[in-house]
Amino acid sequence: MLLATPDGERLLSEVAVPLDLDALVPADPEATAGEAAWEVEIGFGKGRYLLRRALAEPRTRLLGIELAGEYFRLLATRARRRGVRNLLAIRGEAQTLLAAVLPRGFARAVHVYFPDPWPKARHGRRRLFDAQSVDLVLSLLMPGGTLWFATDHLAYGEAVEALLAGHPAATVRRRPGGWDEGPRTNYEAKYLAEGRPILRLEVTWAGGEGLSALHPAGRAGVLAAYRASGDGPGAGDAS
Repeated sequence: MLLATPDGERLLSEVAVPLDLDALVPADPEATAGEAAWEVEIGFGKGRYLLRRALAEPRTRLLGIELAGEYFRLLATRARRRGVRNLLAIRGEAQTLLAAVLPRGFARAVHVYFPDPWPKARHGRRRLFDAQSVDLVLSLLMPGGTLWFATDHLAYGEAVEALLAGHPAATVRRRPGGWDEGPRTNYEAKYLAEGRPILRLEVTWAGGEGLSALHPAGRAGVLAAYRASGDGPGAGDAS
């Protein structure tokens, strides 16, 4: 796993976790608390959205996660050439990074655009938006933060919408008219030109961290796995 910071690249193994984000990308000393808040994009692809935001809002700090090394290098190179100082990119598997590397409750917004829907049943566990893993995404948000989501796989989008609507701390709203500023990613621009339908969601998060972030439909499974790992209450007790 790699980090691309404004000062260069380094191995994730060389950095203490959870990451000290303020040390890696310090806030602009003239920024207000709101301006200096973090936003996260999971699966940034070629980085169109992150780079545009970083250039347009230099006091907003942005963190991107991408598994594909080619796209990670592309964004890191473009950001370096443009002198971007408010962007941190991480190459790695999203669920691992969310579970063990990133702090909780630090972001005012999380963006997930056109993720792999993993349509086959046997691949369902790889989805970010599953009852037993969605807390990893939601727990990045501070109370009052927003999750932005879009997909061209309508069945998957409807499943994500239903999943999020089933969390008592999430308020879900569809965006049938699109984003105010137009397409946010290369995929979105391409799909709009092709006339594909796109499902977009705006989700307001009112919850907190830990147990309160667990989805009611996945809570039992998460806690069972936690205890079975030897870390939870009663783990290893004889029965």
